[in-house]
Amino acid sequence: MINETPAIVPKFGSEDSGRKLAIICSKGNLDMAYPGLILGNAALGEGIETHLFFTFWGFDMIIKSRANNLQFSPSGNTALHIPGTDMHIPQTVAPAMTGMATSMLKKQLAALDIPNVPDFLEQIVASGGHLWACRLSADMNKVDEHELRDDVEGIISASDFIEMTEGAQLLFI
Repeated sequence: MINETPAIVPKFGSEDSGRKLAIICSKGNLDMAYPGLILGNAALGEGIETHLFFTFWGFDMIIKSRANNLQFSPSGNTALHIPGTDMHIPQTVAPAMTGMATSMLKKQLAALDIPNVPDFLEQIVASGGHLWACRLSADMNKVDEHELRDDVEGIISASDFIEMTEGAQLLFI
């Protein structure tokens, strides 16, 4: 007879809990784009009101001309290792590996059926998520609304975002 430990299933309250999640997406690297998208998607799946605020280099995720060209650079990432091994990539060769590392990461994500960044954002919006662009970042980068994804709800100030997401859990990525 095998003793089976019963599964522990956390209880987070009712689906209509009024919870909010505000995610500030500040990085435009391919590897840093996904944490916010994955967490936002997971929150929407739990019925949590979700807002993503794109600022600084995270703006590249919502600029139509850049969103399909996000890169992954192993340079400066001392934790990076060759997949499936404990072998670290030496920092002396990392700067020359951006193209290969980007291609490799895209293939790994595709093999796991994880959508590319534009498709993931589309899925988040279709699930009820809200996308917002940072006014300061738009002004600094001289970006107009017509250059952004059509489903970005607006270019707003940080103060507007704080007011709009009052009481929300906040993640800065």
